[in-house]
Amino acid sequence: MDVNEIVKIAQIASALEVSGYPKPGNVHRTRDYDDMEFEDFLISGIVIGDTIREACSDVDVENPLLGKYILQAVAETDRWIKNNTNLGIVMMTTPIAVAAAISDSFDDIRENVKLLMANTSVDDACDLYDAINIADAGGMGDQDEYDVASDNAKNELRQNNQTMYDVLKISAPWDMLAREMTSDMPAVFEIGYPAYHQLKEEKSQCDACVLTFLTILSQVPDTLISRKYGSDEALKISMMTRDLLNLKDEIDFKDKLAEFDDYLFKNGYNPGTTADLTAASIFVSYLKTHFK
Repeated sequence: MDVNEIVKIAQIASALEVSGYPKPGNVHRTRDYDDMEFEDFLISGIVIGDTIREACSDVDVENPLLGKYILQAVAETDRWIKNNTNLGIVMMTTPIAVAAAISDSFDDIRENVKLLMANTSVDDACDLYDAINIADAGGMGDQDEYDVASDNAKNELRQNNQTMYDVLKISAPWDMLAREMTSDMPAVFEIGYPAYHQLKEEKSQCDACVLTFLTILSQVPDTLISRKYGSDEALKISMMTRDLLNLKDEIDFKDKLAEFDDYLFKNGYNPGTTADLTAASIFVSYLKTHFK
């Protein structure tokens, strides 16, 4: 697929994800947080474009440098926005984008994501750790093994020959993005992308985004919530989301949706991982539409 087309779609997907409102518990066009605003996410989606272009140009399948480009995109974002707006989106989008660049058809993308992830290196792992630390992101740095926050972490990775795939596999039990990146992205390719691809033909882009977000959250408990409040709370939020989705055809659905957004915001439940999966799902859907 044409590299410039992939770049545009990656930027569009980032903008569409944050523009969906009211996307419960997350920043959206009618809800800012104290440490980040709607516009921060728009800027973040734009500034990753050059890195996506570089990552997708002249790809070496045996050494695709995914960690390098994740770090590069996060560092560039950090130049413009001083908080973690898009680490998760970059982690998901980069391998999908590179896979699209080397694919002869849309149906090859998922298999090529698997191939690229298998070919990540120890340098990729070290670059990923640097990206996580720049973004000051929680979730991978509080474990005993290869602790991201440890000053000696990268030395340990090199001594034990741990690739990016290896360290993400270790993190997979408690981090949904790590699980996606090491298991062929089932939430994106089997839940999120099919939902959005159909919904965007039937609904507004805003409604398609929000309903895709709810669909993913109803089936996949958000690991950002579970790390903060425990797995039972994350499951509770998913069950509440499922109940809300059952009302999607009711006249007062939008009122119920706004109430749920207020509930999550007031109680500090931030399904940020689900937002990242939603952005990736939108990305895949538009790759499908525009693949030539």
